[in-house]
Amino acid sequence: MAQAGKGKLNYRCPSCFMRDIDIDMFFDAEKEEYYCIRCCYHGSEADVLEKNQMARFRYRDMLRRFDFDEEK
Repeated sequence: MAQAGKGKLNYRCPSCFMRDIDIDMFFDAEKEEYYCIRCCYHGSEADVLEKNQMARFRYRDMLRRFDFDEEK
């Protein structure tokens, strides 16, 4: 998903992203937490980064080519 401005990078909602939906989160300065407008997820920056790391683990080999036809 494209980001409109050149400011701080937006975080993706980890709950939606695990379901292959790419939604940016919004920051609530009053509560100092991020929230998603599509689902009920909300959390601190540390929590969002931790959950997004789980998504990176899921897609870690996406660009790696596996050759299963090799003879041993």
